[in-house]
Amino acid sequence: MSNNLCIRRSPVVLVAAFLLLMTMLVPLRANAEARLALVIGNGAYSNVTALDNPVNDAALMAQSLRQVGFDVTLITEATQDQLIRAISDFGRKLREAGDDATGLFYYAGHGVQSFGSNYLLPVDIELRDAADLSLVGVPANAVLRQMFSARNQTNIVILDACRNNPFATIPDLSDNGLAEMKAPTGTFLAYSTAPGEIAVDGGGSNSPFTEALARRLSTPGVPIEVLFKDVRVEVLEATDGNQTPWDTSSLTVDFQFVPAVVLSAEEIQTRQLWDSVRLSRDPVQVLLFLRASPANPYTHEARALLQELMSQELQVEESAPQAEAPKAEPVDPVQSERDLIEQARQSGTAEAYRKYLDAFPEGAFAELARLELQTIVESGPGTDPVAEAPVAAAPEPQASEEAGSGPPETVAFNAPLGVGDPEIATRSIAELITGFPRFPPIEGLPEAVWKDKTCASCHQWEQSNLCEQAQNYVADKTRTVPQQHPLGGLFKEALGIWARDGCN
Repeated sequence: MSNNLCIRRSPVVLVAAFLLLMTMLVPLRANAEARLALVIGNGAYSNVTALDNPVNDAALMAQSLRQVGFDVTLITEATQDQLIRAISDFGRKLREAGDDATGLFYYAGHGVQSFGSNYLLPVDIELRDAADLSLVGVPANAVLRQMFSARNQTNIVILDACRNNPFATIPDLSDNGLAEMKAPTGTFLAYSTAPGEIAVDGGGSNSPFTEALARRLSTPGVPIEVLFKDVRVEVLEATDGNQTPWDTSSLTVDFQFVPAVVLSAEEIQTRQLWDSVRLSRDPVQVLLFLRASPANPYTHEARALLQELMSQELQVEESAPQAEAPKAEPVDPVQSERDLIEQARQSGTAEAYRKYLDAFPEGAFAELARLELQTIVESGPGTDPVAEAPVAAAPEPQASEEAGSGPPETVAFNAPLGVGDPEIATRSIAELITGFPRFPPIEGLPEAVWKDKTCASCHQWEQSNLCEQAQNYVADKTRTVPQQHPLGGLFKEALGIWARDGCN
């Protein structure tokens, strides 16, 4: 492949911190101004080098722009007449849309410069003399002129042209890339690479520039200038520094493809409280936070942090030199402080926390145990937001259902297991993995999360990857604890036997 061919194949303040975090969510646009986009992708050139990716790039951009509220006109493989007509129609629609409208023009395909002017090339272009370029190409300035005529506040022009010169053999037409254009007031101009440079080859179905841009368009609260800077950094990394996207701006208003989330006063207050608790890394404060607001957006994060802090405390206690117990009051090693609090945490029962407090009334976890005990007594175990396993839950039915039924001698993927209660015994592995879980897949998981949900909604189970998972049960028999599997311990034992015999 010649080096000059461009065939692209590449892929104050906690409130401020909260607003930044909430940009992970994509909101509806807060304003209702018109957003119009014309997206062009030309690749199937008849008389110059064809390009693989522009049509893919245009389709990706059209989809991404629609997701952020643009009314998109998508045109691919445009001839000169079609390209001129599309630009003209776009200008007319933009003029009719009013002063508050946002216009966006995106072009992927061949583009060249001559005497400081840039030209977009229709797929039917045929050129033998440099003097004819303005007659067979479409001046990029024609797009700027149409957009400027609308007198709207914001216009965006994005050129992902290959920027190599498909007419390098024609005298007086030897410049690479595109020339930098002056942006009329209210315009943001973006190029896939620096003026006079060419875009490098890639290995995917989209150009690195368009791929990075499409991925970032839906990020809320990011000014357009920052967004394209992030795109530039990503493209530089993807191309090992060989391609530097370029932009220039004369915008007079702030523009974001997706506005930042507007939070209520209550949401801001909750976030401020959680930030202070999270930074304290105090398990008691985390516990109090969960008690005060058990259903806020940070409950899952708070529970995870509490478990982490508890685990760290237990590890410190375990690794610390153990003082010799007073001879008058010996303590059974099995009933050590860390063992008792871990047992209480796992069971979540008032009895277990009382047992800990009886043994260690001034222990390291005494305050935590008292808070847990108070909540269980006052609210009942079924409402405890921190207990690892709901105390009010009925006993695991596996013990009775599977009692007296040992694991089968052989197991086939499509044959009934033949052991256990009827729900298990009459079904094969293939049937069971498409059914409903019988027990929570994670201990303590609320029923609303897993009850009446198919196993397929939580696991990508199929014969091959299930076999790989089941190998674990062959090597480690302790992993067949019934409470650790949504279909029960006997099913896990059966999986181990099935894997042992070759997953047939």
